[in-house]
Amino acid sequence: MRTMSRYTAAAAAVAVLIAPLTACGSSDDPAPQPNTSTTNARPEDPNPGIGRPFTADPTLVNPHPIPFTSWNRLSENRISVNFQTGNPECYAVDASVTETAEAVTVSLRSGTRADSANKMCTMNAVFGTLEIPLGSPLGSREVLDAG
Repeated sequence: MRTMSRYTAAAAAVAVLIAPLTACGSSDDPAPQPNTSTTNARPEDPNPGIGRPFTADPTLVNPHPIPFTSWNRLSENRISVNFQTGNPECYAVDASVTETAEAVTVSLRSGTRADSANKMCTMNAVFGTLEIPLGSPLGSREVLDAG
């Protein structure tokens, strides 16, 4: 009989934990639901040069995409993107840009510097900034993160 009461208690505990989860998605909820559509648009940062300056390095090893959090207009044909990466003694970044009449899409990548491929590196987070030249003036185009 003791085993049966343990199972009953466990089943009741699970039911209590699951009940609020199933109620959250009720369509009878009159509160407006947040917009869950994703956009890759990034805000322009009013404070240029907030991170450590990085120079684009196309020789990076094991590149992987990283997001940028904001960007700055440096001139009509130049922007910078702000991001977080690892210690610049070991890590490098590079970017490619796709431009249309409506948007500038930046694909930012991070990886190990070629000259640091076999080194021990510390796990420091660094705020960085990378300047990116544009093929035509930014104008009113939106700046998007390709990630």
